[in-house]
Amino acid sequence: MVTTTAATGAGAAGAPDVRPRRRIVARPAAWFVWGAVIFFFLNLLGVVGSVLVSSFGQRWFNSWLPDGYTSKWYGEAWTEFALFQVIKVTLEVSLLVVGLSLLIGVPAAYVLARRNFPGKRTIYLVFLLPILMPPITFGIPLATVLYKFGLAGHLSGVVLANLVPSVPFVILTMTPFIEQIDARIESAARMCGAGLRSVFLHVLAPLLLPGMLASAILVLVRTVGMFELTFLTAGPDSQTLVVALYYSMSAAGIRAQQSVDAMAVMYTAMMVVLLVIALRYVNPTQLVARVKEEPEP
Repeated sequence: MVTTTAATGAGAAGAPDVRPRRRIVARPAAWFVWGAVIFFFLNLLGVVGSVLVSSFGQRWFNSWLPDGYTSKWYGEAWTEFALFQVIKVTLEVSLLVVGLSLLIGVPAAYVLARRNFPGKRTIYLVFLLPILMPPITFGIPLATVLYKFGLAGHLSGVVLANLVPSVPFVILTMTPFIEQIDARIESAARMCGAGLRSVFLHVLAPLLLPGMLASAILVLVRTVGMFELTFLTAGPDSQTLVVALYYSMSAAGIRAQQSVDAMAVMYTAMMVVLLVIALRYVNPTQLVARVKEEPEP
């Protein structure tokens, strides 16, 4: 809350100088909100910082800081948990999910943006469900079906499971981009003799490239961080980094906590890099899907 008070003094011509003086008065509710936000980020910084320090510590028991520092735990984590293979599988799954999601989602978004048909709003609602619902709620029956057909436990099962929330995400992200393009551009291209394929490849694709890039980066981040669906459908040779991190923490046996922390730092660093890239190319306000207020035909 900003209040203005008047200060009176001698002006240049002897007249009283009245100048507004601003005083900022914060409401108690604002102090409470800022205090809660600062408290949350301090706790988050403390958790991340403790894991980072532990990953470099030699021994850390009953003191504020470790007895010494070393980087050997990263080498042990890389070897013990076969992180090269795990990261390779993570990239394979992520790139396959991104490619298939764009291949399916972009044409579907075009149809939803350009055509009116009965049940259109219901279809939008169906696409929202895998995004809004917790993945575990539909992940268990989905994994049951994939195991029944022999797909789960392999790379194909992990990819198919991650497509369930990724394709609707691409559709809901791309639909506003397509709606912003004037349909008369496509009509003009058709009048000049271009077919549907030529219109899509040579007219729409260059205009939709920013939206496709935004969708691809966001699906990539989502797939790398997806735990539930990957955990339910992954096998020994199809684990992504987040699932391998979980198994390293819960598996039987004695292992150094520092090596697990080193693996967690690697995963966090990968996610931070992906998020920075995403925010570099994606405006978060573009992710709000704009649904036209149209009556059902």
